[in-house]
Amino acid sequence: QVQLVESGGGLVQAGSSLRLSCAASGRTFSPSGMGWFRQAPGKEREFVATSTRSGGTTTYADSVKGRFTISRDNAKNTVFLQMNSLKPEDTAVYYCAASRYWPTSNARDYDYWGQGTQVTVSS
Repeated sequence: QVQLVESGGGLVQAGSSLRLSCAASGRTFSPSGMGWFRQAPGKEREFVATSTRSGGTTTYADSVKGRFTISRDNAKNTVFLQMNSLKPEDTAVYYCAASRYWPTSNARDYDYWGQGTQVTVSS
């Protein structure tokens, strides 16, 4: 069983920064792709960012490009999401996900999910 545990969410003002972490544990597992997704109340889950195992290839949703950065520490089986210049529209539950294959922006391609961490940005 693989577990993903997110942390680092919170309530911040617009323009602030937060750093989310996602730690993987369980059976020996080295995911090929890692992704961050988010879901706001009343909306569908949406793609935020992905990273390959090496971190050499990353992708971002247009809405966060230039503000968010995904990174990985494979030695610690941890993926991060640095979020800068936060906006009220970034308010959502943020989920990390792991894939055995090349990461995509499609949530259906991911095998494991964390429980989510709430990010609330006030104006």
